[in-house]
Amino acid sequence: MSAVGEHIIQPDARNLTGVLGDYLRDRLGASGLVDIGSPERIAVGWSHETWLFDAVWSDGADERRQGMCLRRDPGNALLREESDLGEQFRVLRCLEDTDVPAPRAFWYEPDPAVLGAPAIFMERVVGECPSPWRRAGREYYAAAAGRGVLPASFTDALAAVHNVDWQAAGLEFLGVPGEGNDFALREIAKWQALIDDSGHPGHPILADLIGWLKHNAPTTEQLTLVHGAYRTGNVLIHDDQVSAILDWELQVIGDPMYDVAYMLTELNREGTDLLSNVVPRELFFERYQQATGIEIDPERCAYYQLLYAMRSAAFWMSAAGLYADGSNNDLRLARTHWSVTVALERAATELGY
Repeated sequence: MSAVGEHIIQPDARNLTGVLGDYLRDRLGASGLVDIGSPERIAVGWSHETWLFDAVWSDGADERRQGMCLRRDPGNALLREESDLGEQFRVLRCLEDTDVPAPRAFWYEPDPAVLGAPAIFMERVVGECPSPWRRAGREYYAAAAGRGVLPASFTDALAAVHNVDWQAAGLEFLGVPGEGNDFALREIAKWQALIDDSGHPGHPILADLIGWLKHNAPTTEQLTLVHGAYRTGNVLIHDDQVSAILDWELQVIGDPMYDVAYMLTELNREGTDLLSNVVPRELFFERYQQATGIEIDPERCAYYQLLYAMRSAAFWMSAAGLYADGSNNDLRLARTHWSVTVALERAATELGY
């Protein structure tokens, strides 16, 4: 990747082939050129650019092929500094020898002058990721739920996350909460910082919500790896099985009920009683508890659902602020200003307004 003065040349579909071919040649031990087959930028996600392609090369004896996924950090996404590709790379490497279905991570390139932005290379896992917010996606998940395989696999994948021996896996670098209510207070502080950075003037309901969350922060007696956004839309599915959990950018060491609450919330399903559009509630409770030995606590889950309302407001305030100040011209971010009100109205209802 070349740069002129302080200007970094951003690769796009026209020049990405050559940039990636040069970058991968040494890393793959290729005896010649690396062919980059049909690079495609997929229009999903809010935090990073995602490119899919096939790398084809010779090692001097045989032709080799590897499907790859490239994620680049444009530096102007809604999570701002809360989303770190270097951290995501470390997490994926730590998960390689666990039962968690996650993509293998190959390389992390922190220098923006090389690929136009910090980037990670991962394996391209077979599977599809229908949007749960579209009719076709909801129909896909309803049909899969009826066949009965995906609900069990979806539950088992979350159980695998919570069953990880995070200390043995080397995940302590994520930060380990102290005793008592430290985990909840750390999460509140994290999203308060994102709200402050957004430049949003604030909202009375949000101030009330934050005060309530601080006053009622629950204690955490068991710490696990927490994905932070486990739902349909953040997993790949192949043959009705979860082939990979995606979007490792909100993970923490914390209360497993934080993930369970995200499963239970109505925010992640529309027009169905199926959790995350795919899992019957009773099946989820029984299978998750049996697989993990962790008893689901509805009271803590209710608390974390309100914490998610605060987090959602923080997301959308950040996104709207990035669009308003010209940092990001993605039109999806423009409409998130309205989403702040939606998140806070839901919180107000739960608080008894």
